[in-house]
Amino acid sequence: MEKIFLLKGLDCPDCANKIENEVKGVDGVSSATVNLMAGTLTLALSDDYSGDILSTVKKIVAGHEPDVRVTLRSDAADAAGLTCGDEDGSGKNTILKLIIGALIYGIGIALSHFLDLNPYVKLGLLVIAYVILGGEVVLKAVKNISGGRIFDENFLMSISTIGAFMIGESPEAVAVMLFYQLGELFQNSAVRRSRKSIADLMDIRPDAATVKRGGELRIVAPETVSVGEVILVKPGEKIPLDGVVLDGESMIDTKALTGESVPKTIGKGDTALSGAINRSGVLTIEVSKTFGESTASKIIDLVENAAGRKAPTENFITTFSRYYTPVVVVLAALLAIFPPLVMGGDWTDWIHRGLVFLVISCPCALVISIPLGFFGGIGGASGKGILVKGSNYLEALGKLDIIVFDKTGTLTKGVFQVTELVPANGFSEEELLESAAYAESLSNHPIAVSVRNAYGKPVAAGELSDYNEMPGYGIRVMTGGRKILAGNDRLMEVSGVEFEKNNKAGTKVYVAVDGRFAGCILIADEVKADSKATISRLKKMGIRKTVMLTGDNAQIGKAVSDELGLDEYYAELLPDQKVEKLEALEKQKKPGGKLAFVGDGINDAPVLARADVGIAMGALGSDAAIEAADVVLMTDEPSKLIDAVSIAEATKRIVLQNIVFALGVKAAFLVLGASGMAGMWEAVFADMGVAILAILNAMRVMKA
Repeated sequence: MEKIFLLKGLDCPDCANKIENEVKGVDGVSSATVNLMAGTLTLALSDDYSGDILSTVKKIVAGHEPDVRVTLRSDAADAAGLTCGDEDGSGKNTILKLIIGALIYGIGIALSHFLDLNPYVKLGLLVIAYVILGGEVVLKAVKNISGGRIFDENFLMSISTIGAFMIGESPEAVAVMLFYQLGELFQNSAVRRSRKSIADLMDIRPDAATVKRGGELRIVAPETVSVGEVILVKPGEKIPLDGVVLDGESMIDTKALTGESVPKTIGKGDTALSGAINRSGVLTIEVSKTFGESTASKIIDLVENAAGRKAPTENFITTFSRYYTPVVVVLAALLAIFPPLVMGGDWTDWIHRGLVFLVISCPCALVISIPLGFFGGIGGASGKGILVKGSNYLEALGKLDIIVFDKTGTLTKGVFQVTELVPANGFSEEELLESAAYAESLSNHPIAVSVRNAYGKPVAAGELSDYNEMPGYGIRVMTGGRKILAGNDRLMEVSGVEFEKNNKAGTKVYVAVDGRFAGCILIADEVKADSKATISRLKKMGIRKTVMLTGDNAQIGKAVSDELGLDEYYAELLPDQKVEKLEALEKQKKPGGKLAFVGDGINDAPVLARADVGIAMGALGSDAAIEAADVVLMTDEPSKLIDAVSIAEATKRIVLQNIVFALGVKAAFLVLGASGMAGMWEAVFADMGVAILAILNAMRVMKA
């Protein structure tokens, strides 16, 4: 049993991880995932669970983030997710607290500096500022300790600042909380900005549909429209459901779906996809999918759940901080107590060093900036029509060593045309083409479409019987008392038909009628305009090997491979042989490298699923692609792959920069703090200064 809760106002990546881990420990909960970008908690309950899970979740969330509102997601309107408006209030409160606290702190420091202010008055002002800025932090620490959650940033901030007050370092104590709150403000702003970049894509969700019922036009919720009903879409409206245009012609804006800014024209007979915006004419559309199965709904679901799949780096940082915090607390305690006990000396000085050590060691920079980097990368990719199903796949894209391509529809246009008819054994060109057209009449394969287009006459489907489509071979069918075979040379061989091979470049359809070879139809495909440039650019970006797998014949495979400059090609492969070849290529990866397969997402589901990263290209509206692939390129341009890899590499680079920067600075200041060469002000920079810089750096990935 699955439950989804909305967490309104949750902006803290570290808190999200803690909430997720605590909910996982609840009896009866088999799995739990907090999606910070969507603001949701998704959990699976055992069938015999009888407790009040909503109350349990509210209690856990309140223990980490008291201002977050928890509600059970129950209606369709909630499903859009990724709303930012509910968080504005908490953001204004944080700013107000920051201003008031900073103002009182500044007054206290200024008056004591320029006037002979009574020390108790100064202390009073500083305590007031501290309560405003850090009271909530201390309260959280107390609640967490009572609940058995001791070692977190609230505990570190509280014990170090209260200790600073006790040894007379009150200005520094307030400064720590001031900059901590400033860091929180930057964190919240960064999360909202990243969330908004993804929320812009979520705007594809239609609010209503105008449906024809009982001779009238009615405005209803898209969820209530059934397959086969007719809807009307006026200029300026979003297309609410997938369907086929029955009447009208219009320019539609698919930017939210594909990232392409140039509108395209659709008319009678064309497919209309939900989420696109109708820009000019009125369209009458017959619905082909319910809202739950529509393109818009699938994309919304995909993007909402993208943040639930964490990259190895994110998981490492989460685990690292879990063990790191208690270790540094123990080290700080030893630093404060052990030296004066063993060597003697000023207890105040060593306690001060221990407190400085605590402030410096807070892992905020890592636990905040690393998830933000990946969120930003996913958001930036979404804006370019590249849907990444999780940060784990985004990280894998940045480690690609081998890229394997399908040919038809991926590197080539998949728009086939009959270029030559070669009849045999007394058959005429017309008889050859007619026989092939009848055989291919029920197939949706591009080759079949090209044969029917060349024939140009209607085929009476009622005359067909015993239709059998054999993957990797071709088609066998009975019509008018004749048995027709149409397919590749393997079909002729296994059927025992004597035939003459055609050695010209192109796709060949061999045709036999009643066991007698009727001839060969030559069909040509065209390489996409940006395929060659894409392969060249990928190699310059560090991709070590590019490979093509195709079911087409070796002659065509070699011609395409040579034209594009691919490193290897394998032709005449059946679907299961493609998987075998992919597994062989996987063994050739360099250590730590990843293998990606790029296909059109229709016939390549097994290979897409088997690769480290399955990339479906030109998959707009393809259910198979969205289900099987890890990354979905919404247009059929190979060059989109360059954008995907570029964003992934930029994300990897920025995340690595933050890890090295944060750990490097902290390590240096920990040594300085332990040796007494760094005080509370330096500790503030080493903690929240580094965190703020890391957050700002992470936000750059959204512009990659």
